[in-house]
Amino acid sequence: MTAYRVYLLLVLLFTWPVLALDAPAGKVILTISGKVGEKNAGNTAVFDLAMLEKLPQQSYRTQTPWEALPVQFSGPYLRDVLAAARASGSVIKAVAVNDYKTEIPFSDTHRFNMILAHKMNGQSIPARTKGPLFIVYPYDTKPELQTKPYYDRSAWQVKLLVIE
Repeated sequence: MTAYRVYLLLVLLFTWPVLALDAPAGKVILTISGKVGEKNAGNTAVFDLAMLEKLPQQSYRTQTPWEALPVQFSGPYLRDVLAAARASGSVIKAVAVNDYKTEIPFSDTHRFNMILAHKMNGQSIPARTKGPLFIVYPYDTKPELQTKPYYDRSAWQVKLLVIE
């Protein structure tokens, strides 16, 4: 069995309870469209904050080019959010509230522990700054992540992920 199949099997085993997406009870803060296998709103998977908080939460401190000091980011791994929606593809197009768009190779979600952060330094991220959701790489873990291509793939105020 290939390493990828073992990984996929483990993801399915550990995310089985979240594969059937409930309808959000609160305000929708994330929509995933495109190649999505688990839908709960038409042809999309939508999440409110409570749904994202039900996923395993991760946290790490990393330096970013946008803040003077290292920041503690918390939220689910992006790969876990995508697994909950049974999303698969080769490219993730992230769209922010201000219509900033970036393309992220789907493979990055397996290569790096990217967080879909909803907290910075233990506090919810206000929409007026970088919230409510911020895609963050663990920049301090590898020199390659401390480069413009990876900084450009990061996005704050994320509202939509289109899976192609």
